[in-house]
Amino acid sequence: MQPMITGIILAGGRSTRMGGEDKGLLQLSGKLLYQHVADKLAPQVKHLLINTNRNISCYEKSGIPVFSDITDDFSGPLAGMLAGLNIAATEWCIFVPCDVPDIPSNMVEKLWQGRNNTLAAYVNDGERDHPTLVLLHKSLITTLENYLANGERKLMVLLQNIHAQRVIFNESAEMFCNLNTPEDCALWEERNTERQ
Repeated sequence: MQPMITGIILAGGRSTRMGGEDKGLLQLSGKLLYQHVADKLAPQVKHLLINTNRNISCYEKSGIPVFSDITDDFSGPLAGMLAGLNIAATEWCIFVPCDVPDIPSNMVEKLWQGRNNTLAAYVNDGERDHPTLVLLHKSLITTLENYLANGERKLMVLLQNIHAQRVIFNESAEMFCNLNTPEDCALWEERNTERQ
């Protein structure tokens, strides 16, 4: 049986490929990008949180609780994951970047079922890994603290070190596409209009 899981939207990055704009706050098809993610993730989890390091008041307008990294050096998604594991009231957390608006409605359930009694499970779309779409257990806090303290930042290396389970999703790989550039956003809006 699936336990209570906290969903955490990662919006703490610098968005360098978006010209430094706060990616989560980009308007797409009448909604902010992070809201597309929140709408898909909320029905799959018990609690929803947002991790961001700037424009905090803008994210707070959603009514979703917001928290920042413990460190202030923008050390990537691992910093947001560490802060999230520390703040979450549940044993398990699912992390989703703010720029993946098409996650499947069964993603959390499938990661939970596919985790194979490990402490972590992440998405693979059948062709490539998506390590930022990951289910983590709270007991990994110390491991993550030590990893970051040693100057390490590579999420995939950490997942390999802790024997995280790769869970294959055979749905369309487009469901896991990150919108990294203005061109990506324009293409997504075009596809979204066609779907409606």
